[in-house]
Amino acid sequence: MENLQGQGLPVDYVPILIQLAVAVGFGIFAIISTHLLGPKVRTENKLSAFESGVEVIGNARQPFSIKYFLVAILFVIFDVEVIFMYPWAVNFREFGMEGMIEMFIFMGLLLLGFIYVIKKKALNWD
Repeated sequence: MENLQGQGLPVDYVPILIQLAVAVGFGIFAIISTHLLGPKVRTENKLSAFESGVEVIGNARQPFSIKYFLVAILFVIFDVEVIFMYPWAVNFREFGMEGMIEMFIFMGLLLLGFIYVIKKKALNWD
């Protein structure tokens, strides 16, 4: 049954709460059971870092250029913008001229951001 505003009653959420309880219970059960049933042998070889079969050389905390992070963040920012373009392209005809103008504004702001990145020389590796 639903009330006048179309919202569900609290009893409608019981299946979701049951599913959540089962999922959390399974996670806790799996962690505890593997801890209790698993082997307890701890050798230096098992406790060392595993890097896909490559022998570890040096310290993992060695600093490196911030340019890697900057390029990664810029890639994510400009890549996410493409995600916003896809629904617009699918519904292009329904949006009409108003949708076209809004997309031009969106693309203009995106272009301004790209020009800002170029002006700040964020992509130069010198």
